[in-house]
Amino acid sequence: MRALLVAAGLMLLGASAAAHQPSDAYLTLEVGEPGIDGRWDIALRDLEQAIGLDRDQDGRITWGEVREREAEIAAYALARLELASATACATAPGPLALDRHGLNTYAVLRFTAACLTPLAELDIRYSLLFDLNRSHRGLLNVAWAGTSSTAVLGPETGTLHLESGQPPRWSVLASYVQEGFRHILIGYDHILFLLALLLSVMLRLARGGEDMRRALVELVAVVSAFTIGHSITLALAALGVVDPPSRVVESLIAASVVLAALNNVLPVVQRRIWLIALSFGLIHGFGFAGVLRELGLPDHGLIVALFGFNVGVELGQLAIVVLFVPLVLGIQRLDLYPRLLMRLGSSAIAATALLWLLERAFDLRLTTMLPSLPRML
Repeated sequence: MRALLVAAGLMLLGASAAAHQPSDAYLTLEVGEPGIDGRWDIALRDLEQAIGLDRDQDGRITWGEVREREAEIAAYALARLELASATACATAPGPLALDRHGLNTYAVLRFTAACLTPLAELDIRYSLLFDLNRSHRGLLNVAWAGTSSTAVLGPETGTLHLESGQPPRWSVLASYVQEGFRHILIGYDHILFLLALLLSVMLRLARGGEDMRRALVELVAVVSAFTIGHSITLALAALGVVDPPSRVVESLIAASVVLAALNNVLPVVQRRIWLIALSFGLIHGFGFAGVLRELGLPDHGLIVALFGFNVGVELGQLAIVVLFVPLVLGIQRLDLYPRLLMRLGSSAIAATALLWLLERAFDLRLTTMLPSLPRML
C-alpha cells in the first residue's frame, strides 16, 4: 500500500502539463448541388508529427515553412477523407491559410468535392492521424438543406452515413454525452482542481467517526456545488450570452487549481469548501463551453446537445470521485494520508498548475518543449 501511495504522488507530479492539448481537427462541410465546399482545420502540432513542417529545426513553425509544404499538407489530408454519394466524390484542394482555435494554431485547408449524383445522402470516411494517434478526434459540422448537424469522428466512429434532413435527437444526445465524458477525462486541470478540493474533505473522511459522516455530507456538497457552478457558465457561454477571452479563462482555471491545492498545504479555508467549488466552478464552466463551441452546437437539438454534454461531464466527474474515495477508505487506518497524499499530493498539484498558469498567461512553453512539438508561430 505504501508503494501504491508513493506511486500516486509521483503520478501527480508527472501528470501531463499540456492540459487541454488533445489531438483534434475541425471539418466543416457545406453540402449543395452538385458538390460540397469544405474547410478542414488541422493543428500544426499534428502536421509536424505526421509530415514534418519545421524544416530548419529551430523550434518554430513559420508561415513560410507551412507554405513550402502546402501541396504535401493537402495530399496528406485529402488522402484520409473519403466523401461519397452512390459514387465517390472527387476532392480538389484550395488555398491554404492559418487560424487559431483557443491557444493553438491550425492550418486551414479549403477544398471542394464534386459528386456525380444528386446529394440525397452522404457517406464520410475519416482517418486523419489514426495511424499515429488513436486519441485523435475530428469535429465534424455539416450544413445541409438549411440545417446543421455535428458529429465526433474517431478510430471507432470514423465512418458516418448522413441523409438530407435533421438527425434524430437521440443520436445528438448520445454523441454529446460521449464527448462530455471524454473531455473531463482528458481535462487534467479540471481533474486536479476537483482532486485538490476532495483531498481536504477526504482527510476528515479518513479519520472516521463523526468526522466521517460530516465529510460525506461535505463531499456531496463539493461535487454538487462544482456541478452547479460550471453548469451555469457552460450554458451562458455556449449560448453566446457571455464570451470571455480563452486565454483569460484558461489562465484563471490554472490559477484556481493552484489556489485550491495551496489551501491544503497552508489552510485558509477549512470549512465550507463547497463555496470554493461553486466560485471556481463558474470559471471552469467557461472552459467547458470553449470545448463545446469547438465541437459545434447543431441548429436542430441545440438544447439536447448542451444537456448531453453536461451530462457527460457529470458522469466523468462521478467516475473520478468513485475511483478516488475508495483509495482514501483503504488507507484510513494508516498514518500516511496527512503526510503523503495531503501534503505531497497538494504540492504536486500546485506545482503542475503553476506551470500551466505561466504558460497560459504569458504564452510560454515550459512543459512541452519537445523536438517533435515545436513552438507554433
